[in-house]
Amino acid sequence: MPAGTPAPLLGATDIRRLAEEIGVRPTKTLGQNFVIDGNTIRRIVAAAGIGAEESVLEVGPGLGSLTLGLLDAAKAVVAVEIDPVLAGKLPATVSRWRPEAGENFHLVLADAMKVTELPVQPTALVANLPYNVAVPVVLHLLQYFPSLQHGLVMVQDEVADRLAAPPGSKTYGVPSVKAAWYSSMRKAGVIGMNVFWPAPKIHSGLVAFTRREPPATTATREAVFAVIDAAFAQRRKTLRAALAGWAGSAVEAERCLRAAGVDPSARGEVLDIADFARIAEAHAQPSS
Repeated sequence: MPAGTPAPLLGATDIRRLAEEIGVRPTKTLGQNFVIDGNTIRRIVAAAGIGAEESVLEVGPGLGSLTLGLLDAAKAVVAVEIDPVLAGKLPATVSRWRPEAGENFHLVLADAMKVTELPVQPTALVANLPYNVAVPVVLHLLQYFPSLQHGLVMVQDEVADRLAAPPGSKTYGVPSVKAAWYSSMRKAGVIGMNVFWPAPKIHSGLVAFTRREPPATTATREAVFAVIDAAFAQRRKTLRAALAGWAGSAVEAERCLRAAGVDPSARGEVLDIADFARIAEAHAQPSS
């Protein structure tokens, strides 16, 4: 291949041939929509800002279209795949399309929601995530792999909006606040439907994130997340009412809110992660 020529990526014909070779039809159960457009892969890899010395974690590599693009950009790629048939084919695909990258590719056959150890410490997460598990997977990986410093995930467009939503917006909710515990998230683009096989009925969104320290607080992450869950379980109610069950009474909820400097008549959708941390901290400190 001439110098400067991009390495070939999997196209629609390649993806369908690989799927036929192993008898795979994409399933809704696993949320499988395979990217069949090389330019989209290049766009995702470029937007992820992967450094040449980085180790990238990919979840749900499927037939390997994004995997090849990541191998071109990173020092190492560790791919976590739940489907044993897809996982069984992936090493051969990497070997055929990127023979020089074999030692830099690591495959883990597992449910990403249960992974707590990996063969390399990933510094970036780049993944085309199944719509139905996108939020819990992102939160799980950010929790268990503090080495992840940044990343880019492709999810259902409305999920992308939720993850990146700021306080006060209509889409702000539990995913937005919990993601903010670990990182700053921003919408990084929209992907059309015709670059996938099978084509989904909705657009996909790209969400970029950068790791940051959680708010300075004596409260545990679990305690803060419990407040978030309670506040948004009844999001139309005032925080005094919504947090009454969590606090033990409306009176105690109001005490915690006032101690945290939060208006008891406000609603959860206007609070940021630091506000929720202060409420959890106030609850752990008995009233004087």
